Amino acid sequence: MKIRSHKELDTYKIAFDTSMEIFQMTKKFPKEEMYSLTDQIRRSSRSVSANLAEAFRKRKYPKSFISKLSDPEAEAAETQVWLEYAFACDYIDENLYNQLYEKYDQVLGKLVMMGLSPEKWSY
Repeated sequence: MKIRSHKELDTYKIAFDTSMEIFQMTKKFPKEEMYSLTDQIRRSSRSVSANLAEAFRKRKYPKSFISKLSDPEAEAAETQVWLEYAFACDYIDENLYNQLYEKYDQVLGKLVMMGLSPEKWSY
């Protein structure tokens, strides 16, 4: 059975759900972080699934698809950096940090695999 929508991708589901976890988590961040760390981590985490949706729409052009997959990869890595800051600032505990960081490692791995086999995703 062929995947017809980005919403059917495990990668998308993990990225979307994890960005929602981050949204809930950041509600507890200090108010002085509202326009810095809070905004940055929310933006980058949401961009992973949004950019993956864009890439998926370009899948009939393998080179464009592969190129566009670099955007959600970059956003996932950026989100990991913001998670490091949140942990270093004691806004999140080590357990939550490790859990969320690992989810983005999963996303990154899946994105790389998609880029290595673009023919699996074309229609």
